Amino acid sequence: MFQQLIVVDSAADRDRLPADMPVVEVGDYLLDPDYQKQRGLRVINLCGNLRYLGTGYYCSLLAEARRQRVLPSTRSMLELANPKAFGLDTGQLAPLVQKALGRRSDGPEITGFAMDIFMGETSHAHLQELARRVFAALPCPMLRVELRKAEDWQIAGVSALSLDKLNPQQLEAFNEALAADQKKRWQPKRSRRPLRYDLALLYDAGEKLPPSNLRALHKFVKAGRQLGIDVELIQKRDLHRLSEFDALFIRETTRINHHTYRYARRGQNEGLVVIDDPDSILKCTNKVYLAELLRGARVPTPRSLVLRRANLLDAEQVLDYPMVLKIPEGSFSRGVHKAEDREALKRISATMFKESDLILAQEYMYTDFDWRVGILNHQPLFVSQYFMSKKHWQIVRHESDGKFTEGGWKTIAVEDAPPKVIKTALRAARLIGDGLYGVDVKQVGERVVVIEVNDNPNIEAGVEDQVLKDELYLRIMGEFARRLEKKFGSDK
Repeated sequence: MFQQLIVVDSAADRDRLPADMPVVEVGDYLLDPDYQKQRGLRVINLCGNLRYLGTGYYCSLLAEARRQRVLPSTRSMLELANPKAFGLDTGQLAPLVQKALGRRSDGPEITGFAMDIFMGETSHAHLQELARRVFAALPCPMLRVELRKAEDWQIAGVSALSLDKLNPQQLEAFNEALAADQKKRWQPKRSRRPLRYDLALLYDAGEKLPPSNLRALHKFVKAGRQLGIDVELIQKRDLHRLSEFDALFIRETTRINHHTYRYARRGQNEGLVVIDDPDSILKCTNKVYLAELLRGARVPTPRSLVLRRANLLDAEQVLDYPMVLKIPEGSFSRGVHKAEDREALKRISATMFKESDLILAQEYMYTDFDWRVGILNHQPLFVSQYFMSKKHWQIVRHESDGKFTEGGWKTIAVEDAPPKVIKTALRAARLIGDGLYGVDVKQVGERVVVIEVNDNPNIEAGVEDQVLKDELYLRIMGEFARRLEKKFGSDK
């Protein structure tokens, strides 16, 4: 049996492809029981009729029902058929289009042209990043992008191409891209035993303060394999591959206007088990929202006030100096500043208001360390103490030149942590959902308050795993296995 399969309309289409490709006609694929039974088969659907309820549509629909990975998905077909419902935000790609085309001296008579994208690749080298972004949003083997110039260059439309309509030059380019794709993306798993599920672990190799270091990522891969999950590390450019997987684990700092959130949304929409889920990202990444949520549920927090330009000095009626000012969306101590007096309050807030109409002011509470309670599906997972950076009031001290220094850390057993810290953290996390969270807590005497809830908590080898060791990674992968089993049962 093939690990991958290319489906075409007819024998004539079969002859258009290289002889060594695993090709089958669509009638055989739809009806042959051998193909119906192949779980995990990877299918490239090259049928010409992709309209709703057409032959090509049913090819992808049945592939999805068989738990096979198919390109394009039925969702991509529907989006291509209805431009008003595009999954592609052409406005968001406008700066990329302008960067690639705006400075080219092709002459005023050039007002438009078409770019072909074959398996995510284009022959226009200066448009390759645009091709990848379009392919990530609308993964389809053969795409044509219409580019038009009015005042600026813009995407006028995206459509699917048909194998039988390609001219000789296009066919040669497609076959080259297809052959490269087979080697790069569709190679058989090198596994000594069959693994039931496939999990994509999203990370950024260049991130300065990643939530998981490389050693931790490798431990996640190892733990997954022990539990029957094939964990593959993916990066930003792999969005189009999500349909190949059963689950998505985001180990990159999340933001809303960012590819991490698009990954979470795409994964959830395609039926994957997703951590961080998009709702958790939405709730946790905005400190103003969190402050209001915690206040409404009467979870203890530092005294806080949401500020606008018009009520800036109201902070002095509620809080003493120094006070802490926070931009709603920030991480790793970024966007958090201390105002020592009124002049500092005005100066710091003026910069913050350029980014957000609302900012958060909070009571200043210095402690030698913050508690971090890791919680997964309403259960405490680890408890760490993060100590303040030397001669600084935050865990991470950011310098103006981009450099930073971090304080120390210590991880203790959950049962050794103060019960009130654990109980308060669990109350806060329950307001967000059943995902993986890191709840930051300050303790001053008997007073315990929640600073924030993080949807993407640090899990670093040598830090958060000091107590549980490899068991920490097994517990997290075990939760994925439990959710996957519940979702797919015996179908996998």
